[in-house]
Amino acid sequence: TGAVGLYNIGQTCCLNSVLQVFLMNIHFTGILRRITVPPSDVQRRSNVPYQMLLLLEEMQCRKRKAVSPRDLAYCLSAYRVKLFMQHDAAQLFLTLWNLIKKQMEKPELVEELNDLYTVCVQEHLACQKCSFETKRNSSMLTLPLPVLDSSSHRLKTLEDCLRYFFHPEELTDHNMCFCEQCGRKTPSLQSMKLVHLPQTLTIHLKRFCFEKSSYIHKLSHYLPFPQDLDFNAVLTENQYHADDNEKAAWQYELFAVVAHSGSTSFGHYCAYIRSLTECKWYCFNDSEVCQVSWDDVKCTYGHSNL
Repeated sequence: TGAVGLYNIGQTCCLNSVLQVFLMNIHFTGILRRITVPPSDVQRRSNVPYQMLLLLEEMQCRKRKAVSPRDLAYCLSAYRVKLFMQHDAAQLFLTLWNLIKKQMEKPELVEELNDLYTVCVQEHLACQKCSFETKRNSSMLTLPLPVLDSSSHRLKTLEDCLRYFFHPEELTDHNMCFCEQCGRKTPSLQSMKLVHLPQTLTIHLKRFCFEKSSYIHKLSHYLPFPQDLDFNAVLTENQYHADDNEKAAWQYELFAVVAHSGSTSFGHYCAYIRSLTECKWYCFNDSEVCQVSWDDVKCTYGHSNL
């Protein structure tokens, strides 16, 4: 029936934008449709995956331009997701994903959800005195990319942000780490190597910095990102730890952009999403949905005066 909006029920533009990105992803909704329906009314009202499924079905069955996310919003409020206040999209995405994963009863669906979204990396810490090295595998839901380097200079492209994220960092002075072999704190080289990328990769541009007064300042400068991204062309050999079969899947097409306009004190979220069935871009601005061009999406690159 076409793209459907979500009514803003009181500062819910952030929630609406994140929900649209989830529900427009046919790989995610394929998992959502196979959940176990809770047996009682009380359980159904407090189950996040089930309430998301009800919202999805309402959006697909109604012939209205928008529907209300009220029942899902009140369900989330039971898990300390406050209503009628501003949220950070990256934090809300993480909160929603954890609730969905926790409340899915089928282990195979949890595994599919992990495969769909989870990034795996290997953390390295090498002592600069004795070369003793420790390795640890870890996972993350998003790649949190800085948009400034260590000297507070602006990184110019998304590819630059990725290279900087995986670039080794020297830990000296008060940042030194304890070396088991030396028996004391020593200068170290900390690095991260990419092991596995999911089917849907979520990148978080960290467009904020802390000033001396502890005031959080938003970084709105211009930072372009491509429609197609091949990690093999971005990272060097010492920045990943994966075989050829794994690296062959490291090619992506841009699917969605959650964009914030305004300052850290106030503002508005909307989502630009490419329909995977129609291959058309749409702008989801709460209840208003319209088809847009790639040039419209590029408006989310940012501007210093925005």
